[in-house]
Amino acid sequence: MRIILYLGKGGVGKTTTAAASAVRSAELGFRTLVVSTDIAHSLADSFDMPLQGQPQELVPNLFAQEINVLDEVREHWGEMQGYLGNLLRKQGMNKAVAEEMAIIPGMEEVVSLLHINKQAQEGHFDRVIVDAAPTGETIRLLTMPESFQWYVGRLRGWGDAPVRIAANLVSRFLPDKDIFGSLDKLVVGVKELQKVLTDPSITSYRIVLNPEKMVLKEGARAVTYLSLFGYPVDAAMVNRVLPGIESDGVGNAWIAEPSADSYLHHLQEIQARYLGEIERDFYPLPIFRSRWFDKEMVGIERLRELANGLFGERDPGELFFTGQAQSVSEEGDDFVLQLPLPQVELDKVRLTKRGDELFVSIGNFKRELLLPSVLAQRDASGATFTGGILKIRFPPAAEAEAQ
Repeated sequence: MRIILYLGKGGVGKTTTAAASAVRSAELGFRTLVVSTDIAHSLADSFDMPLQGQPQELVPNLFAQEINVLDEVREHWGEMQGYLGNLLRKQGMNKAVAEEMAIIPGMEEVVSLLHINKQAQEGHFDRVIVDAAPTGETIRLLTMPESFQWYVGRLRGWGDAPVRIAANLVSRFLPDKDIFGSLDKLVVGVKELQKVLTDPSITSYRIVLNPEKMVLKEGARAVTYLSLFGYPVDAAMVNRVLPGIESDGVGNAWIAEPSADSYLHHLQEIQARYLGEIERDFYPLPIFRSRWFDKEMVGIERLRELANGLFGERDPGELFFTGQAQSVSEEGDDFVLQLPLPQVELDKVRLTKRGDELFVSIGNFKRELLLPSVLAQRDASGATFTGGILKIRFPPAAEAEAQ
């Protein structure tokens, strides 16, 4: 069983990439479900046919679904939320606090993930491919298991007497409702979900990009945070690449066939520059590229064409990369950022930090990194490059100033 999530900035082609992957997977004989977690669904538009809140078969082995998040939340928690809020208020709790305690932050995200995991675990499908919401929402969605468990602990520990009284009242008037029993079931489900989401043999995350500066930045930030939370990224998918651009796969891209049109030639130059940056900044992830088509990629036939362009003869369900694109560890009071780098000529490592951006230079090799906030608050004190791994040390602020 495989779960593959496609994420990236809005408008880069996540939906069509997810749909194309599902079409190819189904044609290879795998029972495949492609599902959208974005509230502003566009999966139905990609297939050019209406979809429902439950899986429906489009062609043999291919099923699609647009999750109705609001219905799922109502089913799991909506009734309890209203009763719990009212009961807490009757026990003297401030209205704002009562409403705060009755709402579990991120319930929509948790429910979406639980629904996807349920579909995978029930064994009806060999693969579940997820068209995720734009990057920021997806990162929030993926960090919800930790936040959710923290919140439940807070709810249990806050004012034992009021919560106990509320639970007793609910049991008296609604004997079939069990507040803490419901919470316990949700927590168990979330813990199991987290194991699945961080298991690289089951789940993969793929960043969808266009060769544009803002898209590249957001994609790099996504890889940083996914790596920080232990979510396995196995590829980057680059859509809408103009014809005539080639690269060596390690950060050097050029125009092999310049366009005679000056406007298109200028766009080729821009894309070549950013394709080189993508290959450097997303190393060691494999990069899959798809050309810019002169038609809308809508419907099964067009999606099949897109899959051919992206994957060639490969199976999109493969695990394309194992390991971490980057990681953060602790050594005493220091944080250490570890980055695999290509075989570059060993030279002095130069570091330049501006806010949450870190610029690394080793000889002729240059790479730009977007730091998670835990590192952005500190200064880099030095780096070593051995065995293809760059280690950058971030001591506490006072020590960094001394060094």
